[in-house]
Amino acid sequence: RWIKFEEKVEDGGERWSAPHVPALPLHSLFQLRMCLQKGTVLLDLDATSFKEIIDKVLSGQPEEGELQPALRERLAALLLLQPQHQPTKSLLQLVAELGLSPCRGKAKGESEPRTQLSKTPLKEQLRNRFKKKVPPGAEAAHVAVGEVEFLEKPFAAFIRLRHGVSLGSLAEVSLPSRFLFILLGPAKVKAYHEVGRAMATLLTDELFQRVALQAEHREDLITGIEAFLDELIVLPPGKWDPSTRIPPPSHLPSPRRRTAVDPLDQQPHGNGDMTAAGDRASPGHPRSGEELERTGRLFGGLLRDIRRKAPWYGSDFSDALHPQCLSAVLYIYLATVTNAITFGGMLGDATANMQGVLESFLGTAFAGFIFCLFAGQPLTILSSTGPVLVFERLLYSFSQDHNLDYLELRLWIGLWVAFYGVVLVATEASHLVQYFTRFTEEGFCALISLIFIYDSLKKMLSLADAFPINWHYRLDNVTSYSCTCNLRRLFNPIFTCLSVLQCPPLPSIQSPPATPAGLSRTQCLDRGGHLLGTSCQYVPDVTLISFLLFGGTSLFCIALRRFRSSRYFPVAVRKLVSDFAVILAILASCTVDAVLGLETPKLLVPSELKPTNPARGWIISPFGANPWWVCLVSAVPAVLVTILIFMDQQITAVILNRREYKLQKGAGFHLDLLCVSLLMAVTSVIGLPWYVSATVISLAHMESLRKESATSAPGEHPKFLGIREQRLTGLAVFILMGASVFLAPVLKHIPMPVLYGVFLHMGATALNSIQFTDRVRLLLMPAKHQPDLVYLRHVPLRRVHLFTIIQLLCLALLWILKSTAAAIIFPVMV
Repeated sequence: RWIKFEEKVEDGGERWSAPHVPALPLHSLFQLRMCLQKGTVLLDLDATSFKEIIDKVLSGQPEEGELQPALRERLAALLLLQPQHQPTKSLLQLVAELGLSPCRGKAKGESEPRTQLSKTPLKEQLRNRFKKKVPPGAEAAHVAVGEVEFLEKPFAAFIRLRHGVSLGSLAEVSLPSRFLFILLGPAKVKAYHEVGRAMATLLTDELFQRVALQAEHREDLITGIEAFLDELIVLPPGKWDPSTRIPPPSHLPSPRRRTAVDPLDQQPHGNGDMTAAGDRASPGHPRSGEELERTGRLFGGLLRDIRRKAPWYGSDFSDALHPQCLSAVLYIYLATVTNAITFGGMLGDATANMQGVLESFLGTAFAGFIFCLFAGQPLTILSSTGPVLVFERLLYSFSQDHNLDYLELRLWIGLWVAFYGVVLVATEASHLVQYFTRFTEEGFCALISLIFIYDSLKKMLSLADAFPINWHYRLDNVTSYSCTCNLRRLFNPIFTCLSVLQCPPLPSIQSPPATPAGLSRTQCLDRGGHLLGTSCQYVPDVTLISFLLFGGTSLFCIALRRFRSSRYFPVAVRKLVSDFAVILAILASCTVDAVLGLETPKLLVPSELKPTNPARGWIISPFGANPWWVCLVSAVPAVLVTILIFMDQQITAVILNRREYKLQKGAGFHLDLLCVSLLMAVTSVIGLPWYVSATVISLAHMESLRKESATSAPGEHPKFLGIREQRLTGLAVFILMGASVFLAPVLKHIPMPVLYGVFLHMGATALNSIQFTDRVRLLLMPAKHQPDLVYLRHVPLRRVHLFTIIQLLCLALLWILKSTAAAIIFPVMV
């Protein structure tokens, strides 16, 4: 049987083989062409049953090849017998049959009485599980070949029905049939089976299908075979084993490349050919259609965005009714919580808690919810980002150095940024997005991904300070670690004890000093004692298990994501595990942590709705603490923030709206920028952090909502259908963010190393999704071992390396600028 690829019956007769690319003898195609030239060809035959088809075929033979009436009757009776369909049995069925009936097989010479073909489908056809592998709307083609002792010369017929007709129990599954090919003849001709395989392979070729469906004469079919022969690649005998089954490729080439002559393919494909380095090398360039065209009117682009997105607003909620969206909500929620805590903590350190973890939680929930409700691209996730944090740190230092109120200064900068943003929307400045190249996109995406990876590793390494490793441990020492407990009691002199696994007993008032009683480190401190020694802060195993949880979570995420393409378990199970990969990895790591019972650092969630710094309120006054001219001077640094916000927001939007994601509902560059600008004003007034599109989390959101074809042909990989575009996952994530303040009793059990492992996974996944990473690997790879990438066929290798090195230098420059006092010009450098 064939659906795109060939499957053969294995020798045992109990199962079909693995799908593989059919390999045909060239001679069989020549014989097939001869059969079509000399045999019966009936096109657009009107018939409603297989018996009617056979009668018309046998009566419509050419005069020179007409069969005798007796032979015709025997041939019709033979063709109308019920075919024996090959069963596809599960392992359980085979084991059950083996155990229940070990002697069911027939002797070699025995034969079963054959029944006539049924006019209605059999139960086996209707219940056949193979039907789910057949694409919707498919039709069947039947190829009947064999040796018949009563024929003296071959009988061949090719039939195309006018309409697809159900031919009863003829097919393996109940499908309408369109094509039939019959080849029967005497035993002296040995190639019938290979000719039948050639016909079946032709009928699964998309281009020959078109020819066969549109053919008006026999000559059209012959021309189709000639075109097929023109594209054949012949493997010389002795250089290849014909019994080797070629596995299906991971990606099938498009048939369009065979229909249209590609001038690139007519040129030599050496590395010296520069002409083909265009779109084929960069299919992900953002669309430059009407979304980025200028209208020439104030707010023209914004109005066009609203008109484009309004018809989809209802489906933005109904399209979210799928289990995959639940997985995406949990995954992105945990990532957003981790991001809010991480950046909130760093923001608190940088601003003396004028903005802390609570403000980060509330700001993320508020800004994200409003953005997802009204934005043009609701798949975007707003969050704190590294570049904005750099600016906040510099702004606080500047305000302290010049005795200015930080929050008031920040309020005026935020209002100016909002004003500039509205001006940019009104003048349709977002049309400049179409000039962003792969160079800029990849550099920015790599920078943000590296910030994620760097921050996760930095946080993990800081655990060694909180839970120091006992470097003074020696195997020869009697004790595991040394720590002395000094206690001063009212009726006793100073009592000193050596803490091994627990301290020696504390003398009781009622009992003599020799009476033992357990004394832990906590009890020692509670009773007024203090600890002395080199290992008093040492907590055994916490740092080690934290790193194991960190790396294990990241590896779990990768392994469970790849489980979708595993060979184990049914497709539904694999997809479910892959969709919930991150959640399962977090649950597994939390379970390991709970079983071990070590005091690893846990997630800290604020439990009270009050500002982190008690000296500030929820509403920031625009006047009072600073001189009046600050509101005017703030317009200058606001220009730098505007550049940063514009670049950060629009580069992320460009990456998310690439063609390769197959988005159907369009983008909203102007509408998104307006939402971010207005939110800047609101968060500045309330004293919450500034928010912009988070590239890495948004990419992770997109990846968690990938749609793939539910049914695929045997051997064919599921097709990527696009992204589940909707607003509900983002809204649910930010509602949960707001409720996190009340979920503290549950969330406090999640170890921070586990969430840092998710951070690492997200950063590595985003980094691996860009071509820049592949080109960096090429720098370390000898030419002989380099993969056959499209751009390497058409661009000289030295030019590829030069491009990559320039990108690396620019990325290094951005990183250095971000980390020094010159970070104020970071937006301009981007």
